[in-house]
Parts: sequence; structure tokens; C-alpha cells
Amino acid sequence: MGNFFVHESSYIDENVKIGDGTKIWHFSHIQEGAVIGKNCSLGQNVNVSNNVKIGNGVKIQNNVSIYEGVELEDYVFCGPSMVFTNDLTPRAKYPKGSVGYKKTILKQGATIGANATIVCGHSIGRWAMIAAGAVVTKDVPDYALVAGVPAKQIGWACECGMKLQDNYVCPSCGREYKIEDGIMKEKR
Repeated sequence: MGNFFVHESSYIDENVKIGDGTKIWHFSHIQEGAVIGKNCSLGQNVNVSNNVKIGNGVKIQNNVSIYEGVELEDYVFCGPSMVFTNDLTPRAKYPKGSVGYKKTILKQGATIGANATIVCGHSIGRWAMIAAGAVVTKDVPDYALVAGVPAKQIGWACECGMKLQDNYVCPSCGREYKIEDGIMKEKR
């Protein structure tokens, strides 16, 4: 066993890797083949399905299920009761199993707000911000701020989480950004 914490009410299946400093709280289930990085926090009633990969420093709030086919890079934040899917056309009578799952990736630093839904088969860009209650039905670019049903881009977010001003300067931390070839990038 590594140097991590698992609450006594949680279940950890065989062949699971959990990084040092990670905390798994009440009534959670980590399924076989899952890999969880260092210094993560998984809240109450979190389910991590078979073969899911979670990076370092990830925070998953209460009542979130991360289904097979979903990957979370470092420092992703999943708000309370947000939803992932992994099958675009599910039927109870005609299960496809993992061969029918669509891959979904959340890139470094992405944030998903409470009760948002991420429809499978899409990529959420680095440091993107998905508003609470949004339903994501397409790829989201790096630093994009999206909201609504279906989710539409309403602005840009700084790495620190604040909405960028029209000049792409963060009013909180002062980071400056630019759009280059249609892609938002931090000025260096």
C-alpha cells in the first residue's frame, strides 16, 4: 500500500494504482484497472470505473461517476454531481460494452461546474471552464468559458479561473493572453 487515505466505507478493487497523498472519502468505489495520480481528492460517493486514468492533483467532488473511456489529466476539477457519459446510443436491451464507449479527455486544469454534463466523445481543453449546469456536446478549446444547454462559448478563462477581459488580461492575477492562429495562448 502507498501513502494515501481511503475511508473505511469505500471499496478499492484489485489491480488499482493510487498515488501518494491522494484521499478517497466516504462510500466511494475504485474499480479494477483504475489509475489515480498523486495528491488527488475524491469526495463522497465517487465511482471510478474500470481502466480510468486520473492525473495528479485532480479534485472530484461528491456524487461523480467517471466511466470507462474518460481520462482526466493533471489538476482537473469535477464539480458536485457533474455527469460524464460514455455511450451515445445506450439501450438496456442491447449493451455494447467497452467496444462501444466513446473516449472523452479533460486536459490539464479543466474545470467542470456542478451538475454539468459532458457528452462522450469530446475533448475539454487546457484550463477550460465549464459553467454549472452546462451540457457539453462538442469539443471545448483551451481556456474557453462555456455555459448553457447546449454549451456555447461566452468568453475566455484565465489559468487562475477568472474571466478574461476584452484585452485578454486577467483582472485578478495579471496573466496576459493572445489568440494566435485561432488558439488562445498565454503570452510569454
